Amino acid sequence: MAEGPKQQMPARRKARKRALDVLFEADLRDRPPIEVLAGYLDRIAKPRPDHLDYAVGLVEGVAGHLDRIDELISSYAEGWTLDRMPVVDRNLARIAVYELLYVDEIDDAVAISEAVELARQMSTDDSPRFLNGLLGRIAEYATR
Repeated sequence: MAEGPKQQMPARRKARKRALDVLFEADLRDRPPIEVLAGYLDRIAKPRPDHLDYAVGLVEGVAGHLDRIDELISSYAEGWTLDRMPVVDRNLARIAVYELLYVDEIDDAVAISEAVELARQMSTDDSPRFLNGLLGRIAEYATR
């Protein structure tokens, strides 16, 4: 059976992946996300892709609400501290929590499934299940 054409990654997923790249680098280098974002944007060839605006919004949003986002992740990550989480998981959680709390046009289920899918592609075997549980608990809290 012939394989069909590969599906292109949806624009918002590309944006989340770019935001993850920036947040991951900022986390590893212990630099402010906005500073890393500026350098990242300087390296992107013109014309810039359409999804870049959403990626920038995610990085700026996570950076602007980082204390609250990290507080929620810490409170709901049963048995895990932020420092013990894989860097990819910690930053995927930050993006998803930002979307859950502050981006009205993104359904909670979409924010969670996108984080889980990126974790499946980029992190450990346990990461999708871990993030799904963590983000589900935070979404439940957020809708109260």
